[in-house]
Amino acid sequence: MVPPFHHHHHHHGFHSPHPHHGPHHGHGRGPGHGPGPGRGPKMFDAGAMRFVVLHLIAEKPRHGYELIKEIEALAGGGYAPSPGAIYPLLAMLLDLGHIESSPDGNKKLHAITDEGRAFLEENRQLVDAVLARLNNPGEGRDDVRAMMHALKHVVIENYRAGPEDAERRAQIKEILQRATDDIAKLAA
Repeated sequence: MVPPFHHHHHHHGFHSPHPHHGPHHGHGRGPGHGPGPGRGPKMFDAGAMRFVVLHLIAEKPRHGYELIKEIEALAGGGYAPSPGAIYPLLAMLLDLGHIESSPDGNKKLHAITDEGRAFLEENRQLVDAVLARLNNPGEGRDDVRAMMHALKHVVIENYRAGPEDAERRAQIKEILQRATDDIAKLAA
């Protein structure tokens, strides 16, 4: 475990909740807040976040708020970036020519450019590594939260209201009931 101070990594934003050039939203935790347990994946400096954001925008054009929700879903609900981390990063990607933004109602829709795609391809291994670590933060409690989030997601995806899905609904209820009973027995 890297101590919160000393041992300064060359990853600029390593201990910082916001990108290195973004506005300073002091999160009110005072000095001495290290990257304590359960704070979400540690690799989220601005560099790593940039890969994830570009990867998601490459899949389809997205709004800033949607990116925050999507990253939270990828992390299994164990981590969600703050708007103070995402919006300055989008501005930086825009400056670099990696994305383009167009007005969409009162929001902005961000789409990837050819330069952005080329940057993603050049860094494909890094992008894949960051995504893999995001999916497996490897912290005990967060693992359970990620599994519960995944369970909720898969139940909602498969639990359909149509008459032809009655059998599937019954199976899902049975699986959930069995799991609940098994876990309850552990404490008995």
